[in-house]
Amino acid sequence: MTQIVAVDIGGTHARFALADVADGQVLSLGEAVTLQTADHASFQTAWEAFAAQTGHSLPNSVGIAVAGPVDGDVIKFTNNPWVLQPTQLPAQLQVDALSLVNDFGAVGHAVAQAGPEHFLHLCGPETDLPSVGTISVVGPGTGLGVSQVWRAGADYHVVATEGGHTDFAPLDAIEDEILSQLRKRYRRVSVERIVAGPGLVDIYQALARIEGRAVQQLDDKALWTLGMSGEDSLATAAIERFCLSLGSVAGDIALTHGASAVVIAGGLGLRIKDILLTSGFAERFRAKGRFEAMMARMPVKLITHPQPGLFGAAAAFCKEHGI
Repeated sequence: MTQIVAVDIGGTHARFALADVADGQVLSLGEAVTLQTADHASFQTAWEAFAAQTGHSLPNSVGIAVAGPVDGDVIKFTNNPWVLQPTQLPAQLQVDALSLVNDFGAVGHAVAQAGPEHFLHLCGPETDLPSVGTISVVGPGTGLGVSQVWRAGADYHVVATEGGHTDFAPLDAIEDEILSQLRKRYRRVSVERIVAGPGLVDIYQALARIEGRAVQQLDDKALWTLGMSGEDSLATAAIERFCLSLGSVAGDIALTHGASAVVIAGGLGLRIKDILLTSGFAERFRAKGRFEAMMARMPVKLITHPQPGLFGAAAAFCKEHGI
């Protein structure tokens, strides 16, 4: 058994945990320590703060999930000032072995390795995820993450994609109105503009216009809170509409990947799990014309693991280093 550090770096937070790994599997993941990126000048100083909290020296192996591409000489973040230079990280962190993986690639590794107890059934056959074939992973959050997991028995491979940037295709008059509104600001409207947390604002405003209401200028965080609590019936309707669009997009991605199962991931997916179960998500997922019967045979799950990014970073390290 080997102990490593797992790290999940986003725009606002950097999460750290110790993980025990062996035989290509994550055996256990310690309690996560969450640091505010704004409170630390660099990843190195945040690493040192985590080490100070543990009270002892850190293992000399680390798996890092990064919110962005990881194939360049310099990694920059959208919402924090940190800059990572992968070639310098081993010396800065004083580690001998390191893995860097895209954040949604890490979620794909978590999907591949997490046990069935970490998945909630959403629709389709109530069976475990298949051991052979492709699993599409779709994660609404600040953006829309997409990856795919190809399984062949005990072996698997993860491909991180930019599937959240495919074109949005409206299916009814309400979505026509949403698209029309967004086209006033963007020449090209991707699914991420609608099926991600900030997209709730445009859905809400489109519904207000359809009903002839004055459009309130509320941010997405306020609308999610009002809609989830039921305080604003229009915000609640907007969340239900969001679930419909998420079902359509998840189904499109599954068709594109040739998937045999789908996993919904991301913090927002977990937050709306109860609404997904009672919404029109399942109907929209299946509504693929001549392929409706095939879509109905596809299990769709929600990953409920509390730290899929950290778990996936550790799993990615195992996969890369053969531990």
